[in-house]
Amino acid sequence: MLLNPSRARGLLDGIPRRRPAAACYYRAAARDRADGDEDALAAYGTMLARGARPDAYTFPPLLKAVAARRGATSACSAPAAVHAHVVKFGMCRSAHAASALVFAYASGGDGAAARAALLELELGRGASPVAWNALISGHCRGKRFGESCRSFVDMVRAGAAPTAVTYVSVLSACGKGRDLLLGAQVHKRVVESGVLTDLKVENALVDMYAECADMDSAWRVFDGMEVRNVVSWTSLVSGFARLGQVDRARDLFDGMPERDTISWTAMIDGYVQAAQFKEALEMFREMQYSNVRADEFTMVSVITACAQLGALEMGEWVRVYMRRQGIEMDVFVGNALIDMYSKCGSVERALEVFKEMHSRDKFTWTAIILGLAVNGHGEEAIDMFHRMIRVSEAPDEVTFIGVLTACTHAGLVDKGREFFLSMIHSYKIAPNLVHYGCIIDLLGRAGKITEALETIDQMPMTPNATILGTLLAACRVHGNLDVGELVAQHLLELDPDNSMVYVLLSNMYAKSNRWEDVRRLRQSIMEKGIKKEPGCSLIEMNGMIHEFVAGDRSHPMSNEIYSKLGNIITDLKNVGYFPDVTEAFVEVAEEEKQKVIYWHSEKLAIAFALLSSEPNTVIRIVKNLRMCLDCHNAIKLISGLYGREVVVRDRTRFHHFRHGFCSCKDYW
Repeated sequence: MLLNPSRARGLLDGIPRRRPAAACYYRAAARDRADGDEDALAAYGTMLARGARPDAYTFPPLLKAVAARRGATSACSAPAAVHAHVVKFGMCRSAHAASALVFAYASGGDGAAARAALLELELGRGASPVAWNALISGHCRGKRFGESCRSFVDMVRAGAAPTAVTYVSVLSACGKGRDLLLGAQVHKRVVESGVLTDLKVENALVDMYAECADMDSAWRVFDGMEVRNVVSWTSLVSGFARLGQVDRARDLFDGMPERDTISWTAMIDGYVQAAQFKEALEMFREMQYSNVRADEFTMVSVITACAQLGALEMGEWVRVYMRRQGIEMDVFVGNALIDMYSKCGSVERALEVFKEMHSRDKFTWTAIILGLAVNGHGEEAIDMFHRMIRVSEAPDEVTFIGVLTACTHAGLVDKGREFFLSMIHSYKIAPNLVHYGCIIDLLGRAGKITEALETIDQMPMTPNATILGTLLAACRVHGNLDVGELVAQHLLELDPDNSMVYVLLSNMYAKSNRWEDVRRLRQSIMEKGIKKEPGCSLIEMNGMIHEFVAGDRSHPMSNEIYSKLGNIITDLKNVGYFPDVTEAFVEVAEEEKQKVIYWHSEKLAIAFALLSSEPNTVIRIVKNLRMCLDCHNAIKLISGLYGREVVVRDRTRFHHFRHGFCSCKDYW
């Protein structure tokens, strides 16, 4: 199920995105060296082919190149191959070559080999700080932050004197590993050592505290710095943004004496993390006006904002921008594009990106499986899962959410049960609440209400409001009022002010002609003062996001929109439409209830789209709430009457309206 776009950060929570921070400066530098690393490997091969003999200075850059290509070959085989050449050419006693070996092994994940290389130095002339630094930074590069920190402790115990380079590496490891206690102890050592005036060390301290969410300490270090640079400021901006304090981050950003790509990206990503997606895109526009070139880190954040807003036009423009600027579409950008196209309801474009990608990871496969599933292409999603297994890419818990969702949309109950059991027994993945929610949705859609109820009873954890809400929706569709009342009672115990429970239960009473119960529910809502969350719909037109709230007249084209909507309602009535007011919770006359229904946000957005777009253009809407019965019925008729495809992403699922029918098959 989709999350509320006004609060959520996206359906594909399991897909990691790279976050900008001061450490991005080092990653960006490594990226820029990538071509040089390939050249180094090629040059070494040419050198050997010509009969030239390597010396002690040949192997350090060669081993750095090998470390940079981590993942291209086996984690350990490439350093081992170079190690064999070090031995072959008699360079084992070279401290430079040995230190480079330590770094290559550590960054590649072979801690035992890295330690062995360090021990050889220790048994000879003694391991220098350079060798220890190689071990610490190598583990950090390989994302084994705990090993990096332990190596620093071993270095101190061995009596080696840490240098400024040591402190930068171990502080980076403390920050990324969220080891605030060790970080504070390292800070104390830094003060005692007298290297605190080193700008890189001070920046590393600010970044460490910011990564560990100790912004008071980060600020104290920053405030005490005699010299600051863009890295210093960016660490603070990123830290506050990660904690959701985007206003504080923006104040700092605005006060920066200079800004670069990474500082702009940090602020854009901060808005994305805070679910302020329109602000993120506005920040990106300001970045363009400032003539600062974006990079692939920026693109991931911008594309994510487009995905959440359903801003397909902006997302398409971003791809054009990337081509013009020569920005690489790496696997992270590709994954973000698949997610964006899927969330905009353009699964065909998502598949195009998937096919274009030269490198894929498990998150790529998961993104396309989820994208196909939520857009109603269940069979294709399951086929994609089998392709993923054939290429030996291991699925994770998020992948199975996609597969189970696919089974739900395709009505494959038996297949869904098989996948659920396979996840547990074959892949050893313990199901969480989301997986159980998928199974309840699958059973509910198939009308197996009793089995769904039994599944909830057998869950090893307490069902949440989402799972119970899914079952209540199934009861509404299949007219099971007895179970529906029971589920609604449990839901209201969990969340007494959940207006949607009253809406669904009232609709069930109305279908059963239990009008007294309908009146009782409405009276209860009035007495308790429960407010239904205002419906809000977003639609992109000519690169701009337009927001509509039910009954609102603040849009500049408001008069034209309401006039057009009146014409639409007339056209709909001429083909048999009659408003369904069973979900209208207002104490007014029947005629007034109909007006309230007519002015729902998605109807306003559609009227605006029909006024502002070319014929045959797909209308794409993102709504913060579950779509009501009347809007669903009306949009089905609109899609046939006006020959328009309408894609609505509401809180529950995607609806693709074509030729008078909806992809959800009237189940949501």
